[in-house]
Amino acid sequence: MSQPSDPSAEPQPRAAGPSTAARHAAALKALPWGDQRAFEDVRRGRIAAIEPPVIRDASGRAVWDLTAYDFVDGEAPTTVHPSLWRIAQLHRNHGLFEVTEGVYQVRGYDAANMTVVIGERGYVVIDPLTCVETSAAALDLVRRHLGDRPVTAVVHTHGHIDHFGGVKGVVDEADVRAGRIPVVAPVGFYEHAVSENVSAGVAMSRRSGFMFGGRLLKGVCGHVMNGSCAAVATGRMTLIRPTHEVRRTGEELVLDGVRFVFQYVPDTEAPAEMNFHLPERRALCMAELISHHMHNLYTLRGAPVRNAVAWSAAIDEALRLYGDNSDVVFIGHGWPVWGREPIAELLGMHRDLYRYLHNETLRLANHGYTPNETAELIELPEALDAYWANRGTYGATRHNVKAVYQHYLGWFDGNPANLDPLPPAEAGRRYVELMGGIDTVVARARTAHDAGEDRWAAELLKHVLAADPDHRPARLLQADVFEQLGYQSEAAPWRNFYLVGAQELRHGAPTGQPSGGTSPDLVAGMTTQMLLDYMAIRLDGPNAAKAHLRIGLDVTGDRLDATAEDRLIVIVENGILRHAQPPLPGEPAGTLRITHTALADLAYGTATLDELIAKDAASVEGDRTDLDALLGLLDTFTGTFDIVVPNLR
Repeated sequence: MSQPSDPSAEPQPRAAGPSTAARHAAALKALPWGDQRAFEDVRRGRIAAIEPPVIRDASGRAVWDLTAYDFVDGEAPTTVHPSLWRIAQLHRNHGLFEVTEGVYQVRGYDAANMTVVIGERGYVVIDPLTCVETSAAALDLVRRHLGDRPVTAVVHTHGHIDHFGGVKGVVDEADVRAGRIPVVAPVGFYEHAVSENVSAGVAMSRRSGFMFGGRLLKGVCGHVMNGSCAAVATGRMTLIRPTHEVRRTGEELVLDGVRFVFQYVPDTEAPAEMNFHLPERRALCMAELISHHMHNLYTLRGAPVRNAVAWSAAIDEALRLYGDNSDVVFIGHGWPVWGREPIAELLGMHRDLYRYLHNETLRLANHGYTPNETAELIELPEALDAYWANRGTYGATRHNVKAVYQHYLGWFDGNPANLDPLPPAEAGRRYVELMGGIDTVVARARTAHDAGEDRWAAELLKHVLAADPDHRPARLLQADVFEQLGYQSEAAPWRNFYLVGAQELRHGAPTGQPSGGTSPDLVAGMTTQMLLDYMAIRLDGPNAAKAHLRIGLDVTGDRLDATAEDRLIVIVENGILRHAQPPLPGEPAGTLRITHTALADLAYGTATLDELIAKDAASVEGDRTDLDALLGLLDTFTGTFDIVVPNLR
């Protein structure tokens, strides 16, 4: 694995090349710059703001700093796609805004928006941001300008952490558990909120570092935004189990005197998601089904692909059910849209966008085109493509087309030559040898790069670096190639992936500690089965293949809903870890008694058994031979593996 070097001694970001500048000049001519409605809407209803837009935790560390993006001003530089620059400028707007009478949003202090509906006694809070610090600051801004009222209910539209992680910044869990404050979410929210990013969490976290570009310097040659927001806050994330789950479209609740009519839309932008309508306020919340950009049918950090047909159909249903009775639509990222015609346009264009991607992908697939071929062939109709809210500044047509293909046909394109390909390192070595050796291939890649043929240059250098990951001239040239591809990208995740790739080629992959754990609240929400399933992923199968282990497990203590089902027998045989409820033939010789939190520490590798025993968080009754054997068979994930070159172990 490559190691980071001194950045001051390494090549730094380059300027945009002629090909990049030409692409951006063409975009400036092609896109509808005369449509300035978004710049009017994003400022409409502004009441107050946090100045400067910086939020800190108790230690003084900034968990949110929008001033880092002050450079996003004026005309787009040649190192940033003009469309991406435009939406980055829009997302710099921040503050407390009136949406309509009795409905307000706090925008620009985290990845998502926090919405507040004024009820009879206090505030109903919708989607309380990523972390405690930002949600508390947002609520403080609300109270300073709208009145010091209590929070009387919380609504989570879906289970992505930027929409629920700050819940304990607005309510006390004791009040929720006592029945004083309802927490409403779609059915399945809690399970998905807890389980997302667990099984493949380390790999997903590493890839998220590429997608969101957290280690990039902010600037015109680095991080500009994330596509759906400026960035993601980095404070304390929390979770409270909902007290009411919405299970169907048309379900109604009265929260603090305000009538909510829900639309249940699972398996769209999230596995568990819902929209809602406020009939008396003539306001429609479309959660994250609607954005001011093309969304992801597949997210590059890694996640199950999303159902384009279900997504399109849910938008169409919302338009039919609530369109004529809504004067404003507000959403989870970005600004509202007012007026029946603009609402119908926004929802209709998004509905048709996802349906077009779906239908055209399958039409071409049924003609035999592969995912890569299909992605090259599909272009949006002019009406869809020229609509600003459909632009691919977050999702991108090419990777969304491949997502639709994968949803129906999987990873295999049908060509037998691709059924069992050589691994990258071996294929790279043979390609390089066939093409005349590394120096020859690097020279040809340089020629392609100089000619602006950066996709071809990247392909050539991919094979060189597969054959020799430490070849310095190839690494530096590939970094230059990735940089230009990043500058050219309209989609922020593509830009970030390319620029982080360039950074790691120049300076090395990050070093780190063994990766484990997540926020304490999310761990507390994990069942014992989830924790054991994660330990099963950590089990080194080949080394465990001949092991025959049985361990009693008694999980006690610090989980609110712990039950007798947390008494289990853990079994290792045939190279897998599984669990069953006792009694079983052949009782274990030893039993681990452990608190739920301590089991999480053990599962994630953040504490040893002896450390937990010393803290009285665990004890072993009987023989611990099998338990020690199991712990010795658990793999350690560092989250620092190479991505831009083969990950050779």
